[in-house]
Amino acid sequence: MKTVDVLLTNAHVLSMDEQMNQYDPGAVAVSGDSIVAVGPEAEIKKEYTGKETIDCSGKILMPGLINAHTHVPMTLLRGLADDLRLDVWLMGYMMPVEREYVSPEFVRLGTQIACAELIKSGVTTFNDMYYFEEDVARATAEAGMRAICGESVLKFQTPDAASFEDAMEMARDYIQRWKGHPLIVPSIAPHAPYTCTAEILHDTAQMALEFDVPLHTHIAETAFEVENMRRDQGMPVVPYVKKQGLLEAKVIAAHCVHIDTGEMRTFLHAGTGVSHNPSSNLKLASGFAPVMKMLETGLNVGIGTDGPASNNDLDMFEEVRLAAFIAKAVTNDPTSLPASTALTMATRLGAKALHIGHLTGSLTPGLRADLILVDLTPLHNSPSFKRSHDNAYAQIVYASKSTDVSDVMINGKWVLRDRKLLTLNQDELLAHAADIAKKIDAFLIEREQSVLSKLIALGGSMEEESFEVQVKVKIADDQPIVEALKRPEIEIVRYRHYSQHDVYFGFDDPSQGRLRYREDDFLDPRGNVTNTRPRLTLLGQKREDKFAHDVLLSRSRFFAPATQSLRFYREYFKPKEETTITKDRERWLVKFRDTEFFINVDEMIEPALGHFIEIKSRTWSRKDAEQKAALANDLLAVLGIANSETVTKDYIEVVRTGK
Repeated sequence: MKTVDVLLTNAHVLSMDEQMNQYDPGAVAVSGDSIVAVGPEAEIKKEYTGKETIDCSGKILMPGLINAHTHVPMTLLRGLADDLRLDVWLMGYMMPVEREYVSPEFVRLGTQIACAELIKSGVTTFNDMYYFEEDVARATAEAGMRAICGESVLKFQTPDAASFEDAMEMARDYIQRWKGHPLIVPSIAPHAPYTCTAEILHDTAQMALEFDVPLHTHIAETAFEVENMRRDQGMPVVPYVKKQGLLEAKVIAAHCVHIDTGEMRTFLHAGTGVSHNPSSNLKLASGFAPVMKMLETGLNVGIGTDGPASNNDLDMFEEVRLAAFIAKAVTNDPTSLPASTALTMATRLGAKALHIGHLTGSLTPGLRADLILVDLTPLHNSPSFKRSHDNAYAQIVYASKSTDVSDVMINGKWVLRDRKLLTLNQDELLAHAADIAKKIDAFLIEREQSVLSKLIALGGSMEEESFEVQVKVKIADDQPIVEALKRPEIEIVRYRHYSQHDVYFGFDDPSQGRLRYREDDFLDPRGNVTNTRPRLTLLGQKREDKFAHDVLLSRSRFFAPATQSLRFYREYFKPKEETTITKDRERWLVKFRDTEFFINVDEMIEPALGHFIEIKSRTWSRKDAEQKAALANDLLAVLGIANSETVTKDYIEVVRTGK
């Protein structure tokens, strides 16, 4: 007879393996971090004896649940802002608070609270995406949980990275040091196609390939995202990310609410895993993911809670039940997504979606000992019928609650026994969380009246370039510039001519910046208006740097479509003062030494301040900004104005000072 470390007996075993084997009564033998044997109790007892033998009292013994998509540190932002559109919620509340408060200490506390919640609700593995992800990984490992921990990369400045190059460097260092850890699978997480450039998508995929780690991202979560992609790139989201090489990596695609069958087949051929997030998609009104069609296509689809700020919990029992119910309602077919399939998505299929099916997801000899015990005796779960194997799955999915989980083992070690946490002190964690909540409350109350908050609340707001390289020169005559643009060193890509009407709003607090309402009247060669584009832009006061010849590096701006009248915005924003500027603008998009620049030749009409030329270029990279600044100086020389008077102010500042 063989001796194992732990022998679990007198259990109703749901193996969740490929054959969906059940054993009642059944037993599981565990040695070290792995499962040694699973089967009928009598057979296992004949072959194995345990250093520790545990009578499971007839409870369900099954694999731990797998949360396929979340942002665990956001437990500290739970309930912060609800009943909002996704763009308002994300840009108006989450990102500003994160910029102010997210730190290694913040994510560590948030992760510990999440691990406590996850363990107590029967989750043994989760897939995370956040900032300071190494601290998430460290706190998770100390709690004894298994996780895929993805370092976020965005084109914006983030709490842990000033630029995407910094985020990439951080991710590389983190992945190298954590790869091969017994509990943590390090990964890289480009947030979403709409928050990443094509370069970021490509580079993160290459890093994931280099280290053979998963890549975690959001895909086609909202119809708005898909519409914008079609408008801007001429194709849906999945073909776009494929074009950038993203699908060459082991991708975990969260949400996928708005993908079609062709995109599903693309995912299938690429081996992409999908995470379905029913609660989050319902709460944010993102839509209903075509889960049944994904499964019929052959995709590995797991289930996730999303972050606790958009759910607002980490309860996988609730998610599994919702996944089944929604599929039935959407298809108008009560046989859609039966309980056994829903539970498979939260275990074996979820593990495959996360590309860790070789480690966990079922009670199979050789896999890690990640398992839970579920008590079916509470009032809400009684009685239990045995006539069909499907009854057990139905009880778990339709009747059981997370509070029915009594014991949790991860990697062969107990982290919950008789509903008591063994690796975390819940009371201490909650006390720390309450202190942080008070600080965030005070911060938000103070900024509730900010111009940015009001702008974002209008909807459709976006953060523009992280850096804008620009140089402005006052000129006496614009004709020499027009002639110089014909030089062979300059390739003209596009030309536009329009009249610009700007109204700048100023506020009591200068740190609010200035809000610009602009109407661009597009002019044809005869000077007739062919189209008008109104929009709002919030201009910050901050300049990041100054290069040679007064080339400036500016921080990001926020803009939004202006769908209301100027009168509406006056009443809505209540500015202290207004300044009106009208100018005639000729704009060229040019290529100079394989780099794109915008060249604006402006005539200031109201007030009449003469002619100016602006050279601008946009970038998400500080390194790239420095290179473009040098090229901007060279372009000034080619245009024959290298020694002209430069202007280091925005037009509104020029008008206010008169120079």
